[in-house]
Amino acid sequence: EEMPPDLIYMAMIESGLSTTARSRAAAVGPWQFVSGTARMRGLRVDSWVDERRDLEKSTVAASRHLKMLYGMFQNWPLALAAYNAGEYRIQRAIGLQGDPDYWHLRLPRETREYVPKYIAAARIGRAPEDFGFRPSEVDTLRFDHITVDDTFSLDQVAKAGQFPVRDLTRLNPHLLAGCTPPNTDEYALRVPEGRGEATSVAVRNIPEGERI
Repeated sequence: EEMPPDLIYMAMIESGLSTTARSRAAAVGPWQFVSGTARMRGLRVDSWVDERRDLEKSTVAASRHLKMLYGMFQNWPLALAAYNAGEYRIQRAIGLQGDPDYWHLRLPRETREYVPKYIAAARIGRAPEDFGFRPSEVDTLRFDHITVDDTFSLDQVAKAGQFPVRDLTRLNPHLLAGCTPPNTDEYALRVPEGRGEATSVAVRNIPEGERI
């Protein structure tokens, strides 16, 4: 989305990059979208699928949202503050005080601390050893896509593909009901890397009477 890659550190202070994070204000996922903003930015949020929990799709949505905020304020501290507090609250604060400088605005404490937290997270993230942190190795999020044309439980797909269902759940945290959504002609599902073709064939061979 042509945004600075360092913006990923916003997700660190929003959620610790957790796909299951949920705030008291019902903001969900690594980028902490409320449902209305999520839908406005193209994410699906219903009782079957919550794409706020999808790291890839929610990051695209957050990037588009930040692009809009930066276009509005032409200033990164104000854009980040607006991500936290909402653009109308920032516009109102500027209008009341007549000063567009984030560092001078009277804002709620959480928003006053938001940009300094981001700066700290970004500086540490760029050079963790300089601040006494030792990066740890983690499993890289790698996957294949398959397309299913019916409703299948994740247990069925994992059994067909011969891998643990926890791998499927980890790759598809946005599927809320343990299955692919109904009434969908095609649905893209993530499966472990290297298992795409075999899983796709095995799933197609599941008898219709055994599907959901």
